Amino acid sequence: MGLSELNKKQFQFSEDEQFLFSTISNCAEQLGYPCYIVGGFVRDKLLNRSYKKDIDFVCVGSGIALALKVATQLPGRPFVSEFKNFGTAHFKFNDIDIEFVGARKESYHRDSRNPIVEDGTLQDDQLRRDFTINAMAISLNKNDYGTLIDPFNGVDNLEYRIIKTPQNPEITFSDDPLRMMRAIRFAAQLNFDIESVTYDGIKNAKDRIKIISQERITDELNKILLSPKPSIGLYYLSDSGLLEIIFPELEAMHGTKMIDGNGHKDNFYHTLEVIDNISTTTDNLWLRWAALLHDIAKPVTKKYIPPTGWTFHGHESVGAKMAKSIFTKLKLPLQQELKQVQNIVSLHMRPISLTKENVTDSAIRRLLFEAGEDLEGLMLLCSADITTKNRLKIKRYKENFEMVREKLKDVEERDHIRSFQPPITGELIMQTFNLKPGREVGIIKDYVRESILDGLIPNDFERAMELMMEKAKELGLNQH
Repeated sequence: MGLSELNKKQFQFSEDEQFLFSTISNCAEQLGYPCYIVGGFVRDKLLNRSYKKDIDFVCVGSGIALALKVATQLPGRPFVSEFKNFGTAHFKFNDIDIEFVGARKESYHRDSRNPIVEDGTLQDDQLRRDFTINAMAISLNKNDYGTLIDPFNGVDNLEYRIIKTPQNPEITFSDDPLRMMRAIRFAAQLNFDIESVTYDGIKNAKDRIKIISQERITDELNKILLSPKPSIGLYYLSDSGLLEIIFPELEAMHGTKMIDGNGHKDNFYHTLEVIDNISTTTDNLWLRWAALLHDIAKPVTKKYIPPTGWTFHGHESVGAKMAKSIFTKLKLPLQQELKQVQNIVSLHMRPISLTKENVTDSAIRRLLFEAGEDLEGLMLLCSADITTKNRLKIKRYKENFEMVREKLKDVEERDHIRSFQPPITGELIMQTFNLKPGREVGIIKDYVRESILDGLIPNDFERAMELMMEKAKELGLNQH
């Protein structure tokens, strides 16, 4: 049965859904409020997708009053959060986020992020929604319970996989500019196309994104990165002109240049391939960010050096530094998440250098030590970074990576470097030689650690103590 046929059918609900919806239906009838399910639940129900445990309801009346009444009829009497300025109310029931709103009209001032809200009809409420696929409603009223109300052909747009605004896109995007990014996010999540008039509306209204808070922009950007094929959304962001405004460092990766017959690949499109590759192996947002930023410094490190050709010397270390400024500007977490991304970006060239057959155990130990808990993520990125179309090269690269994995496994099993804690601490050095924090402490500590990583001594406390004493004597220090 096609989606268009479903437009004439009544919806079937699960037992849990039926209990919730019938309770809401009864309460709405008692209050005299026509009531409807709207938004993503309806869309995902038609697509047979599991919804994300949030359901929106619209009533022609007070959404707050309906929410309060419904809560009294549900087990546990959930606590209702009221937002009187916007006429909305929210509570959680059985791990489902439930939101109620009175049917409304919305408009925005040119320089405001906050809407002006007025009471309206169901049709007004559907018209103000972002896209036709999100503007459908399911009736909870007794006379037509479970019937789909689809005034803007949302079912057809689902069937033809199109993102389209229910009204003139210039109005839709001017009213709430974040909808431009939402259009792109839905295209990436659902693998839909953005209808041409709607897409032109995004291009024309792109500068309006500047009035949206960074937190809301970043939230949409993260959702694009978490989509099954992030390149769809990233391409749309770039082509529409939005990326230049919200993430100019990524947009700067575009382009190739030819000198003396030597050219380099377009690092923007290479990055899109890499993030699509890693997205087939992990849903971890921060590994996807590492993939997005792994070559971010190539535009600023690019040099042409004859006869070698194009070089991007140090782009991995410069990229790790840029990651912090990018995370700060985008208001992404600056704690463990940033450290993970920086570590992987700074090390992403290292496994490639270990594909040589004569690589030393010392080099393997250092990678194990520096990567630590990020080793698996690093290896996922390095594998995703293989974007050549040459099948023989891919085969050779993958065989080399398997060799590196075996070497890493072998050295780790022998030396346990990933859980390595140097046996000589700064505190022990200061206590032994009656020192305050300073240069000598760092010299001794680094010397012992490097000797262990180089394999000159085993990771053993007694041998490390001997080495500490030798280095201290060389520095003219006496035991306390």
